[in-house]
Amino acid sequence: MSQTNQANQVHIEASEVIEARPEMLYAIIADYREGHPAILPKKYFTEVVVEKGGQGAGTIVRSKMKVWGAVSVFRLLVAEPEPGRVLTESSLDSDLVTTFRFEPLEGGTKTRLTITTDFTASPGFKGFMEKRFQPSVARRIYQEELRQLAAYVANQKATANIG
Repeated sequence: MSQTNQANQVHIEASEVIEARPEMLYAIIADYREGHPAILPKKYFTEVVVEKGGQGAGTIVRSKMKVWGAVSVFRLLVAEPEPGRVLTESSLDSDLVTTFRFEPLEGGTKTRLTITTDFTASPGFKGFMEKRFQPSVARRIYQEELRQLAAYVANQKATANIG
């Protein structure tokens, strides 16, 4: 990769330790019909439509995001390079890839879930703005998503204990 391309690479990352087994969290993230949409921050993700599949690898999903009043549409192909440990969403329109990594902790009773996104910034001023502002905004969105996932899991556990 040339120096110019490396300079235009954007890497965004957020991580959280969640009190749940990795397989439970993975099942929620891989479920694009119910689980995954339930944990997305609604103020940013205004629409999630499954175009194909719905469960894990091979799923194609279209999502609309609204940030700073601007609406972006993403068409994503889901892959499972390491089923149960790594799930990816690759844009069908760009080189953007979001990766979910599930790392078991404390004998598998907790999980460190890390969300990363990598892409090449646009050329010129638009790319400068993407590199300057997108990482902090995306990190906040991911941190909110991770908190909502933890709350979703806690609620599922509480409901299971009641029933």
